[in-house]
Order: sequence, then C-alpha cells, then structure tokens
Amino acid sequence: MRLITADSHAPVHLFSTVATEDTLRQLRAIARQPYVVGFVAAMADAHLSSGVAVGTVFATKRSLVPDALGDDLGCGVRASRTNLDASALDQRSLERVLSALSREIPTGDRGRAAHRSDSSPTDPRFADHPGLSTRELERRWPTLVARHLGTLGGGNHFIELARAPDDSLWLLVHSGSRGVGGAIAEHHQRAAKATGGRALSALELESPSGAAFFSDLAIAQRFAGDNRAALAEITLRCVSSALDRTAHEIESFDVPHNTVSLEAHGASTLLVHRKGAVRADVGDRVVIPGSMATATYVAEGLGHDPSWRSCSHGAGRVMSRREARERVRPEALCAKMGRVVFDRRRARDLVEEAPQVYRDIREVLDEQRALVRPTLRLEPLLSFKG
Repeated sequence: MRLITADSHAPVHLFSTVATEDTLRQLRAIARQPYVVGFVAAMADAHLSSGVAVGTVFATKRSLVPDALGDDLGCGVRASRTNLDASALDQRSLERVLSALSREIPTGDRGRAAHRSDSSPTDPRFADHPGLSTRELERRWPTLVARHLGTLGGGNHFIELARAPDDSLWLLVHSGSRGVGGAIAEHHQRAAKATGGRALSALELESPSGAAFFSDLAIAQRFAGDNRAALAEITLRCVSSALDRTAHEIESFDVPHNTVSLEAHGASTLLVHRKGAVRADVGDRVVIPGSMATATYVAEGLGHDPSWRSCSHGAGRVMSRREARERVRPEALCAKMGRVVFDRRRARDLVEEAPQVYRDIREVLDEQRALVRPTLRLEPLLSFKG
C-alpha cells in the first residue's frame, strides 16, 4: 500500500502500482472533501472515470454523496454454479447459446437498442410502486421497469459462461440498475448540487433530501440485483434450449460494487461509499473478473481495515475507450479471444473491451493479497457483451 498525503484533508491509501496522474487527481479531489472520515482507499483496479475514480472507497459520518456513485447504482456481479458440467457445452452448442442471448437480451447504451419495447408488460413482481421519493419517479417506475428489467446495458457489462477446475459450469452476470438507477441518480445528483452548489456536494442523512436519496438508493440497489437475477434466468433458458436439457442454479451469490452502506468500523457506524469496489469483510464471498478472455476469480474477504474492508471489482482499465479504438485492431481482439465464443461480427465495436485494454488479473490479485484470498478460478467459455 502506498500512502498519499499531499494537499488533502485525508490521506489516500493506494493499493495500485499503476494509477495514472489523472486517477490520482480524482482521488485527491475526494480526499479534500470535509465530510471524508479517516482516509480514502483506492483499489488495485483504480482508474479515471466521470466524477470519482473507479475503485474509490471512502466513509462519512452522516453525509451522502450522490456524485460519488455515478449513474449505475447497485451495479455488480452475480455468480452462479449450475447443475451442468462445462464439458457438456461444445463449440457448436456455445454458438447456439450466444445466438439465443443475442435474440433474447437487449444490449447497448443510449444510442443503441438498450431497452425493451415500451409495450412490454411490467413484471408482476414490480407492478406496485416501491415508495420512491418523488411523484415523478413514482410515475416513471412502471415504464422504466418494463423497459429495463432483463437488459444488459453496454460498456463492460457482460454475461459469461465459465469452467471451474472441477468442470462445473458457472454463470457470471455483470449489470446494474439500468434506467431505474439512472433516473434515481440523476434526480439526487441535481438535488445535491442545488444544496451545495458544486460537484461532490453532500446530502445529510437526517435531512429530507438525504433520507430520500438513501431510501431511493436502496430501491435502485435492490432492482439491480433483481435485474441480474432476471438475466441469469434468461441465460439458463438459452442454455437449456441449446442442450435440450434443463440448466439451473445450484448456488448463487450477488456482489454489488456501486453502493453506500451503513457499517460498523471501530466504535463508529459510518456511511461507506464504494464506486467500482466490493465489500470484502472477513468471510465475504467476492467476484473479481479479469477480461473477456481471461479468468475470473472468486475470493474470500479478509476484512482489511486500511481498505475500508474492500477490494477491487475487476482488473482495471489501462486504456480509455478512445485509446482502445485507436490502438486495438479487430483482428488483434479476435486473436486474443482464442477459443472463447463471442460475436466476432461485432469485433470492431468490442475493441473497447478487448483483453489488451485491461490489466493482468494476476497482478491485480497480487496487489491485494492483504484484502482477499482467491478460492476459485473460472476460465471463460462464452462472453456476451453489450
């Protein structure tokens, strides 16, 4: 761990050896905020992002910072061990699964087919309004749910089938709260800026606006988990159809990484903000993906206090999306993917997520040996991206 103390209200505990100057600038910006308690922790995958760097963890006494989480509230990874052996899926059946996923799951962001038709019925589980803080959010809830439940999104969101060392087939789903979380985040980011007059302004938990954000955030986080469960359900149907045998989950666990939670640290109960970082308290089960072509690790949290008992949520980018488009050719992406099944017709679009764009996951794990203990390595067989 590297300690950064210059020009900050609080020190930064940096667990990355490759953080760029732009990333450090963002870390120092949040560390200068008066509401930060103790220190800011930057995970091994810390990198530049909008507002606050991905991989940032900090705590406050009673302040909530909507800008610190971005728009995809509750984003995370669901990991499931299935009843099938990975060897049951040959190249041809994996191609059939990929084709079915392309038909069944809307993907992309904003300008592309990111959501379902407006005429899609609302899932009965979500028909009732959940008690959102404004009439406008309540009014939009049914439409947002109908359009976004069971959609993947774009960027680094993915569905992956992977092989464990015992040949068990695992399913990994990385997605978030989609339009539901985006609408909630946008509303409360505006409220915080109106209150504080600047970016990274805070809302106090005891205030009406702070209590409203905390309540709506819980709804967004819950919907994000429900969306991942819906995506897993669709994927298992696609696998079942491809194999003509039923695929189902034996076990599953859900690991969010854009969250705020009330946690006991020492004698205090604090609001711990995590953007692109995972809670890794003692015994917590966490998921740390690599890239489209490299292993994902399941690990056990070690409760490392200097990291706010957190760990990385992935391998971390080493190229921006613009740099990837300029530097990675579609042919190079296809070569890196090897035998992993993915939509090669979209290689030109997917260079932004090429394995070359991410750090070596083994280096990232090595930098957080005090934070987590790897317990399972999962090798990708199929990667479906937004």
